[in-house]
Amino acid sequence: MARRWLAALGLGLWLGSALAAPLLLDVRTPAEFAEGHLPGAVSLPLDRLPADITRLAPDKNGLVRVYCHSGRRSALATQQLQQLGYRQVQDLGGMAAAAQTLQQTP
Repeated sequence: MARRWLAALGLGLWLGSALAAPLLLDVRTPAEFAEGHLPGAVSLPLDRLPADITRLAPDKNGLVRVYCHSGRRSALATQQLQQLGYRQVQDLGGMAAAAQTLQQTP
Protein backbone atom coordinates (compact mmCIF):
# COMPACT_ATOMS: atom_id res chain seq x y z
CA MET A 1 0.00 0.00 0.00
CA ALA A 2 2.76 2.44 0.95
CA ARG A 3 4.61 1.67 -2.29
CA ARG A 4 1.51 2.49 -4.37
CA TRP A 5 1.03 5.73 -2.49
CA LEU A 6 4.69 6.68 -3.01
CA ALA A 7 4.49 5.77 -6.69
CA ALA A 8 1.33 7.84 -7.07
CA LEU A 9 2.95 10.72 -5.21
CA GLY A 10 6.00 10.52 -7.47
CA LEU A 11 3.80 10.46 -10.57
CA GLY A 12 1.81 13.40 -9.24
CA LEU A 13 4.97 15.40 -8.59
CA TRP A 14 6.29 14.53 -12.05
CA LEU A 15 3.00 15.46 -13.71
CA GLY A 16 2.86 18.65 -11.71
CA SER A 17 6.31 19.58 -12.98
CA ALA A 18 5.45 18.61 -16.54
CA LEU A 19 2.19 20.54 -16.55
CA ALA A 20 3.38 23.63 -14.69
CA ALA A 21 3.79 26.80 -16.73
CA PRO A 22 7.43 27.54 -17.53
CA LEU A 23 9.12 30.29 -15.56
CA LEU A 24 10.33 33.09 -17.84
CA LEU A 25 13.29 34.84 -16.21
CA ASP A 26 14.66 38.20 -17.30
CA VAL A 27 18.16 38.38 -15.83
CA ARG A 28 18.81 42.02 -16.81
CA THR A 29 19.01 44.84 -14.28
CA PRO A 30 15.82 46.20 -12.70
CA ALA A 31 16.26 49.42 -14.73
CA GLU A 32 16.44 47.44 -17.98
CA PHE A 33 13.40 45.41 -16.96
CA ALA A 34 11.46 48.61 -16.21
CA GLU A 35 12.23 49.92 -19.70
CA GLY A 36 10.48 46.91 -21.23
CA HIS A 37 10.27 43.16 -20.91
CA LEU A 38 8.51 40.16 -22.41
CA PRO A 39 4.95 39.44 -21.25
CA GLY A 40 4.93 37.10 -18.28
CA ALA A 41 8.61 37.60 -17.50
CA VAL A 42 9.86 37.82 -13.93
CA SER A 43 12.81 40.05 -13.12
CA LEU A 44 15.67 38.27 -11.40
CA PRO A 45 18.96 40.07 -12.03
CA LEU A 46 21.92 37.80 -12.64
CA ASP A 47 23.69 38.95 -9.47
CA ARG A 48 20.64 37.91 -7.37
CA LEU A 49 20.01 34.59 -9.12
CA PRO A 50 21.74 32.18 -6.69
CA ALA A 51 20.15 33.80 -3.64
CA ASP A 52 16.59 34.19 -4.95
CA ILE A 53 15.90 31.44 -7.49
CA THR A 54 14.50 28.91 -5.01
CA ARG A 55 11.83 31.42 -4.01
CA LEU A 56 10.67 31.68 -7.63
CA ALA A 57 11.34 28.11 -8.74
CA PRO A 58 11.35 25.67 -5.82
CA ASP A 59 10.85 22.73 -8.22
CA LYS A 60 14.14 22.00 -9.93
CA ASN A 61 12.35 19.81 -12.48
CA GLY A 62 10.22 22.64 -13.88
CA LEU A 63 11.09 24.42 -17.11
CA VAL A 64 12.98 27.69 -16.63
CA ARG A 65 13.46 29.93 -19.66
CA VAL A 66 16.09 32.66 -19.40
CA TYR A 67 16.79 35.79 -21.45
CA CYS A 68 18.71 39.05 -21.15
CA HIS A 69 19.70 41.89 -23.49
CA SER A 70 22.23 40.23 -25.79
CA GLY A 71 22.59 36.63 -24.60
CA ARG A 72 25.73 36.88 -22.45
CA ARG A 73 23.97 37.07 -19.08
CA SER A 74 21.39 34.47 -20.05
CA ALA A 75 24.21 32.04 -20.87
CA LEU A 76 25.80 32.70 -17.47
CA ALA A 77 22.42 32.33 -15.76
CA THR A 78 21.83 29.03 -17.55
CA GLN A 79 25.16 27.70 -16.28
CA GLN A 80 24.38 28.85 -12.73
CA LEU A 81 20.93 27.25 -12.79
CA GLN A 82 22.34 23.95 -14.03
CA GLN A 83 25.03 24.04 -11.32
CA LEU A 84 22.26 24.62 -8.77
CA GLY A 85 20.52 21.45 -9.98
CA TYR A 86 17.85 22.80 -12.31
CA ARG A 87 17.26 20.14 -14.93
CA GLN A 88 15.23 21.95 -17.59
CA VAL A 89 16.81 25.29 -18.42
CA GLN A 90 16.35 26.93 -21.80
CA ASP A 91 18.68 29.80 -22.74
CA LEU A 92 16.61 32.05 -25.00
CA GLY A 93 19.51 34.47 -25.56
CA GLY A 94 18.81 38.16 -26.05
CA MET A 95 15.40 39.77 -25.78
CA ALA A 96 14.76 39.93 -29.53
CA ALA A 97 15.71 36.28 -30.02
CA ALA A 98 13.62 35.29 -27.00
CA ALA A 99 10.62 37.19 -28.34
CA GLN A 100 10.98 35.45 -31.69
CA THR A 101 11.34 32.02 -30.07
CA LEU A 102 8.28 32.66 -27.91
CA GLN A 103 6.54 34.58 -30.73
CA GLN A 104 5.95 37.62 -28.54
CA THR A 105 6.46 41.32 -28.99
CA PRO A 106 9.11 42.83 -26.71
